[in-house]
Amino acid sequence: MDQRLEPLFTPWNIGNCEIKNRIVMTSMGGTNLLGWMEINHFDKAGAQFILEVAKNNCGLVLPGCQPVYNPMLGQWLYKKEKMYKDLAAWMPEFHKTGAKLFVQLTAGFGRSFTISHVMETLYTNKFLRTVSKPVMNFDKITAAPSASPNRWSDKVPSREMTVEEIKEFIEAFGKTAKLLKEAGVDGVEIHAVHEGYLLDQFTLKYVNQRTDEYGGSLENRYRFAAEIVKEIKRVCGADFPVSLRYSVESKTKGFREGALPGENYTEVGRDMEESKLAAQFLKEAGYDMLNCDNGTYDAWYWAHPPIYMPENCNLEDVAELRKAVDIPVVCAGRMEPRVAADAVRDGLIDGAGFARPFLADQEWVTKLKEGREADIRPCILCHNACFNMAHYKGVPNDQELWDSLHLSRCAVNAETMQWNKHQIIPAKQPKTVHIIGGGIGGMEAARVLKLRGHKPVIHEKSARLGGTFIPASAESYKGKLRDLLAWYEKQMKDLEIEIHFNETIEDITQFAGNPVIIATGSKPRVLQSVPGHERMVEACDYLNGTPVGETVAVIGGGLTGCEIAYELALQGKKPVIVEMKNDLIAQTGVCLANSSYLREWFALHNVPVYLETSLKEVREGTIVCADAEGKEVEISCDSVISSAGYIANPLTKSSSNVHLVGDCLQVGNLRTVVWRAYEVAMKI
Repeated sequence: MDQRLEPLFTPWNIGNCEIKNRIVMTSMGGTNLLGWMEINHFDKAGAQFILEVAKNNCGLVLPGCQPVYNPMLGQWLYKKEKMYKDLAAWMPEFHKTGAKLFVQLTAGFGRSFTISHVMETLYTNKFLRTVSKPVMNFDKITAAPSASPNRWSDKVPSREMTVEEIKEFIEAFGKTAKLLKEAGVDGVEIHAVHEGYLLDQFTLKYVNQRTDEYGGSLENRYRFAAEIVKEIKRVCGADFPVSLRYSVESKTKGFREGALPGENYTEVGRDMEESKLAAQFLKEAGYDMLNCDNGTYDAWYWAHPPIYMPENCNLEDVAELRKAVDIPVVCAGRMEPRVAADAVRDGLIDGAGFARPFLADQEWVTKLKEGREADIRPCILCHNACFNMAHYKGVPNDQELWDSLHLSRCAVNAETMQWNKHQIIPAKQPKTVHIIGGGIGGMEAARVLKLRGHKPVIHEKSARLGGTFIPASAESYKGKLRDLLAWYEKQMKDLEIEIHFNETIEDITQFAGNPVIIATGSKPRVLQSVPGHERMVEACDYLNGTPVGETVAVIGGGLTGCEIAYELALQGKKPVIVEMKNDLIAQTGVCLANSSYLREWFALHNVPVYLETSLKEVREGTIVCADAEGKEVEISCDSVISSAGYIANPLTKSSSNVHLVGDCLQVGNLRTVVWRAYEVAMKI
């Protein structure tokens, strides 16, 4: 192990609870021990994930947050006593690992509750709202400190909670914590004065307009959180550890308006001055640790950093807060292990929080400790599978129901939290399998096939593996994607996969009846009806190195086009975005944390964006477009990049012996490529 990492592997204490090292797996919805958005029960899939993380040298493990009042079916968590017996029976197995377990409890979401199209329909139709109330009582689960707009929808507002409801929640925290303690859990974490969830909304002046004992002064606004820990300590004892998930600063300008790194703005939530006072107040109330980052749902990219956010984005603020309290402080948010180790060594923080890296590779801490960092499958911060709650103009949460009920899957690891259907099973009859295309889909299929005992053979038309993932990972800020590509290349080498480079396959009959996987990807959509389209540079060609001028029109404001525009701006060029839809990145599957960052970044940096605008002609030095009313718009530019989407490009049709994976089957994202490749390789 690199000696610089040693501070991460030193013991520390939360109250009287000793933690063997400084690595904390912070809570992620979907990794729950007691179920997620379903009837509460001891969740075997969540337990398997938690146990695997604990076995691999994580010091403190926090499963997915458990609402003390479950939004689905209106269940109080403390009323399901059987699951605590199941949990108690499992805890000795967990404790064999030497790790400690804190279960995270939440009062809920308030105005941050993610509203979907279906939920809007249920709420706005009085009959359906009444009929669905026993299953999903929107009036209760979206209630907030004061009447306020929902983060996701204008159709489902939040009403003010009553004092009686607040007291009911406080009592529920105590009862639940007591049952967890009796089951052998080492502590609890309260979620949260953090991220703009319900408890945090009480603390934030732009949300909380109350005039009773839960509004107004700092003491009143933080009273709900303080009374929760006091109740837990009352029923569980002063020595039972209670952590608090805590956002140091809100980084928020207003409802649905975040503040980007480095932006000059007026804070409407918690600033550093208040944060230090609040932290001391909460410590005195009884909290034993602060598990910190920044942001709210209105500034979601701080708590769920996309790849555009800087590494260690919250460390400076957390280190500043650490000066104000004498209890342990953990920092989370794109933490880089060596920087985290330095911060622990220097006394800036006490522990380092990591979340999504554990979804990509549950063994990453062990590999780090053993000096096998090249073997760590990296998280690429895409949110494609773990947290893909999409939102754009005119829609609420545009997320598949299956996804909303199954968070914390992983785009780059098809097995995570899906072991019931994704697991390596040895092949009964090993075969030679020819794979046409050496992109991510082809390599994932080859990896799984080899692990099963087959002999995969990759036929790649170029001199390098990676396919379209090479340009997709080319932007300056996409180091994590390049790490994933390097991981796959190493897997091919370590597994001794046979690879034929510079080989174009046009006729698969030569493979004499052996199974064939087609992974030839997609081809760009060419706007042939647009006069002058031949003047445009295709997106992948630009990313592969084709030069462009100073002012560049990007045609297409989906994720690819916006990321290209972002890269152009980072290079000092002047991008202009032209998009036919009424918003940028108006597509399912792109997390709001990712899309809102880019939309707000373009607005802050005055990048011209033309929405509801279609390209009509490309001329020398200019493009001609039409706006929503059909009015002609002429935009001067030196170059034009076409990001109009892609079309599946299979070599041949699928059959009983020919299987299509990746974008040659259907254009999607990395998740669809990896999962489909895994599943096809398991069927052969």
